Amino acid sequence: MPALATGAGHEPGLYELLAALPSQLQPHVSRPEDNTFLQDMFGERSLHSLVKIHERLQHYEESKPVPVLDSAAALAHELSGELERKPANGEIKELLKLLAKPHIKSLLTVHDAVAQKSYDPELPPLPEDIDDDEDSVKIIRLVKNKEPLGATIIRDEHTGAILVARIMRGGAADRSGLIHVGDELKEVNGIPVDDKKPEEIIRILAQSQGAITFKVVPSVKEEPPTKEPKVFVKALFDYDPKEDKAIPCKEAGLAFKKGSILQIMSQDDATWWQAKLEGDANPRAGLIPSKQFQERRFALRRPVATLPFQRSSSRRSYDVAVEFEDADNNSGLHLAGFRRSFRLSRRDKKTNKSMYECKKSEMYDMADVPTYEEVTPYRRQSGGKHRLVVLVGPTGVGFNELKRKLLITDAQHFSVTIPHTSRAKRNQESDGVEYHFISKNLFETDIHNNKFIEYGEYKGNYYGTSLDSVRSVLSKDKVCLLDVQPHTIKHLRTAEFKPFVVFVKPPAIERLRETRKNARIISGKDDKGSAKAFTEEDFQEMVSTAQSMETQYGHLFEKVIVNDDLSAAFSELRLALKKIETETHWVPVSWTHS
Repeated sequence: MPALATGAGHEPGLYELLAALPSQLQPHVSRPEDNTFLQDMFGERSLHSLVKIHERLQHYEESKPVPVLDSAAALAHELSGELERKPANGEIKELLKLLAKPHIKSLLTVHDAVAQKSYDPELPPLPEDIDDDEDSVKIIRLVKNKEPLGATIIRDEHTGAILVARIMRGGAADRSGLIHVGDELKEVNGIPVDDKKPEEIIRILAQSQGAITFKVVPSVKEEPPTKEPKVFVKALFDYDPKEDKAIPCKEAGLAFKKGSILQIMSQDDATWWQAKLEGDANPRAGLIPSKQFQERRFALRRPVATLPFQRSSSRRSYDVAVEFEDADNNSGLHLAGFRRSFRLSRRDKKTNKSMYECKKSEMYDMADVPTYEEVTPYRRQSGGKHRLVVLVGPTGVGFNELKRKLLITDAQHFSVTIPHTSRAKRNQESDGVEYHFISKNLFETDIHNNKFIEYGEYKGNYYGTSLDSVRSVLSKDKVCLLDVQPHTIKHLRTAEFKPFVVFVKPPAIERLRETRKNARIISGKDDKGSAKAFTEEDFQEMVSTAQSMETQYGHLFEKVIVNDDLSAAFSELRLALKKIETETHWVPVSWTHS
């Protein structure tokens, strides 16, 4: 650091040194941007203000000033009394008016408090009527503010004693370290509570102001606080404690929405956990139902329902029909690298021999009760594999058009799988381009070995999407775009694929009628690939199926996009995909332990 030229015979202060630094350092700075940085930093007004304050305080410390008196407020009161007894003139009236102003009185009171160094709150004296024969008791005083005390109480069924049932982590009682679970409450502000109900005691506490005095008999066992590891979970359901009749204290409950990230503060109670919303500045935890308790409640009231079959053969989209049929006349739009749809017709009973299947049925999904999922922060490492992008939605909602736009926009970054089929290769087709062509026996062997995400049979031929086809895309450092039936999602949710599931949702049926009124779709009812307009029945089924999907599988969706306007929906999808590649987000903890 160069010596600073400050002038002979002058001892500079810190403020003067700060002002001189930029010019003194300039000869030693090689790059212009460094010089600009130093100029901006040392020229910052807030820094100059802090230095001035520092110098004033340093001067104060050196001079060690002492107050002339520590009773300025009392002196002002006496002066006002003296002046009131004197003949009134203009100056006396003005002085009396000044001394009567609230802010002047407050200023003098603060002056006296500082002069007397009286910074502690005034607490009432300890009670003197403590029975020597009584069990060992603790007298606890807590200064109450607007924050709840953060403790719940119950009446012991056998003894009738009022006991501390729960200490909310991060609350006032927890931070004090003076009240513990199991302590017996004897008095609140001198009022005996032996004959009172917990609700009456809560009212006493609510009406109390300032310091609250508790008389408690300590629990027999006071365990030292243990530092629990941080556990975060993603909520898979909405919760409002005000609507929960089972919660022991509604005021202590924590409300949250599906998708909220919760930090679990305590799992000591098997029925009611303590948690707080991740990122919430409030340190006090709230009560939430435990995973086991909520699963039991959901299982008891959840109706047995399955997703209704969709009727259409090929996916429908507006503006441009981009789903492709594998019809004998080879009708349909071709796009290099874009896999053909082999979804099967629900209308044509003659050719539809089997619906899409997966290695486990939808009834298996119904057995899973979504409550909480343990999660951890995750960020894709540079050069690491991309997450699989899974698109889900009802027939006709237009997510294939979104997928097509992604491929057209950046074919080097996004790609799709090449499906397998057991049918014979046609003259203009190449193996590994339109399809992977394999024998029917080999296809059935792969089905038996659970190598397919989805598969179906159409006109005696198998068609399917294999797990290896997804791996092939990901191994090329590309984002794999995949659309599947929603019941297959849970079998893709592995550490290998880390799927980002996007649910493409239709707008309200009124908007569907507006936006799709001139759209044409490819019908798979015959082999001609004829185009037809959407019907009112199509709209109603699209909305109904979307509602069923969201109800049954909504806890698996990380992003929901309403495809009201195609351009807006595409922009929203691009932004979401950009974020999962560049930002930190929450994923199941099991995905990071492989």
